[in-house]
This record gives sequence, C-alpha cells and structure tokens, in this order.
Amino acid sequence: MVRATGVLAAALVLAVVPATAQADEPTGTGAGSVGAVHVVIGSQTTHANPIAPCSVGGTAQNRTDPVTFGATKYGLSSTSCTRATDGTAVVQVTGARFETTVLQQFGGPRITARTFKAGCTTTANGSSGSMELGAVTGITMPSTIPPNYTVTIPGRTAGAPPLADVVLNELIVPTPADGSLVTNAMHIKLFPQGGPASGDILIGTAACDPYGGQ
Repeated sequence: MVRATGVLAAALVLAVVPATAQADEPTGTGAGSVGAVHVVIGSQTTHANPIAPCSVGGTAQNRTDPVTFGATKYGLSSTSCTRATDGTAVVQVTGARFETTVLQQFGGPRITARTFKAGCTTTANGSSGSMELGAVTGITMPSTIPPNYTVTIPGRTAGAPPLADVVLNELIVPTPADGSLVTNAMHIKLFPQGGPASGDILIGTAACDPYGGQ
C-alpha cells in the first residue's frame, strides 16, 4: 500500500558553468510552466501543452484558473519570468490543487499535491533551481528531496510491470554542463517498462540558461 504524507518537502539544486564556457557578461534567459500532460491509454490520447507558460523576453506573467485534462487536474496557478538589471533571469512557478487519478483504473493510487512550486535563477557562472511540494498524497516522500528522487509504484501482482515512476525534484542538466538546467517539481512517468498506458505528467517546470540571451 502506498502511504500518504502531508509534510512540506523542499529542495535546492545547483548547476555550474565550466570556467571556460563564456567570457562575456551573462544575459540570462528562462521559461516556466504550471505543468504539461501527454497520456496515451489504448487509442485515447490526452494532451496539454505547457500550461500558463512564461518566458524571459516574452510573456513575463501568466496564470491559469483550475483546469482539467482527462484524469489530471491543476488548480489556480501562476508563472513569472523576469530579468534583472544585471542580466540574471528569475523564473517562479506557484501552483495548487494538483490531482491525477489516471493510475486508479490500473489499481494504482490517486496522486495529489495541495501546493507546488518550482523556480530557478541564473548566476554569473550557472543556474540554481528550487522546488517545494506540500501535502502530497498517494506516494511517500522524504522531508528533504535529493535531485531526481524516484518513487516506483509497483504493479498490482507479482512480476507485473510498475505502474509509474514518480520523479521528485527532477533535475535535467546537459552533458557537458553549460550552466543551464531544467527542474520539475514532479514528473510522473506512466508504465516506464511498458504496459497498457504510456506518457508523462509534469507538475511545476522551471528552466534557466545564464547565457541564453547571447
């Protein structure tokens, strides 16, 4: 049985540009979204492009009223993407009342998060990211979440493929590292080893690049 937790969990992640990466003054860029959905079950596809997206140099502020995409819901949420006078970029995503019941038809849990946040900031030599999840149910998570902490939701029977991998504080950094990063507060990967469904559900996405404006 998957247990629930009501603890607020938070994490900070950091990516650093190699010393030889750039010599000019950084002009940071960034983008954020409340989340995104792409779920395929049989012949039925549920898709939602990044929700309430923002970008530095584009849409600086965005928001969404409660929205539903198939079995997945997001509550009132907002995004902000700004650039400071020193050229650094700041992305902030704040959301509430996330819920997905997509796994219940396969015997899995209803996963919820009362609140979620994701953010990132560029620096002189890289980017830092952060996230928070509050009052999560359906999975068990630690009070402090390391990068890419993964909770596997097992199949209903012995030997059955897992229903999902739920990645908390997902950190995506290119190889070789260039100082940019993408962080997702939560990433639900459906049937990662194959099964009757596939797809991804993202909750709270922030991306930063210290030299993206050059």
